[in-house]
Amino acid sequence: MEATYEGNEIVSQSPDLPPSIGDGALIRKGLRTPRAAGVAGVIFSILLGVALTLVNLASPAQPATVGTWLGETSRRGTVSFALHLVPYAGIAFLWFIGVLRDRIGQREDRFFATVFLGSGLLFVAMLFAASAVAGGLINDSVLRDGPAAGSALLDLGRQVTGLLLNTYAMRMAAVFTLSTATIILRTDALPRWFSFVGFAVGLVLLLSFGVTPWVELLFPGWVLLLSVEILRTGLKDPGRAAAD
Repeated sequence: MEATYEGNEIVSQSPDLPPSIGDGALIRKGLRTPRAAGVAGVIFSILLGVALTLVNLASPAQPATVGTWLGETSRRGTVSFALHLVPYAGIAFLWFIGVLRDRIGQREDRFFATVFLGSGLLFVAMLFAASAVAGGLINDSVLRDGPAAGSALLDLGRQVTGLLLNTYAMRMAAVFTLSTATIILRTDALPRWFSFVGFAVGLVLLLSFGVTPWVELLFPGWVLLLSVEILRTGLKDPGRAAAD
């Protein structure tokens, strides 16, 4: 049997095949993004926003009191609940990356796409690592019925968590935001003002060193803004929708 390839279609030229197949019915079907994936960014924004808010409200701002709040059941439980939301937020963020790539489609630039995807994956990795360190300290305090570990160890754990989350994870979030805003601007996948808002958010996240932990909420807020627009206009980008 001989076959020729026309784009993504495999057209059989064998006379022995039924007409429905010989006429080009053997078409390779690509996977379609499920419509439910459109809410991934909304879920990520809500979960991460709630987690960051709870952590900021429950954990102390001063390193000198780092061991005190671990002995308070209410604060410790609040932070533990927030940390349990992080894995689900990370999963939703991976789906959100897929939704954005589906939206951009064939117009995706390889350079910016590499930075976009790499920074997104690193953000999730750093977010998980920070949560794991914080969760380990809390579990240790629960097993010992209070902050039995030395103050030096607790302070080290707090600094490691702060570096992973506030420095590394949020810097990757800034790079992700800047690269996404650039892709949107170059491809017109979304209105241009989303790019300008993204540039502002990315620069703030990139340059704000220890100003206030509440700055971190800018990232899930921007993702929520993008997700609502994608849900409003549909998952497909206008160019591919017209082609279909």
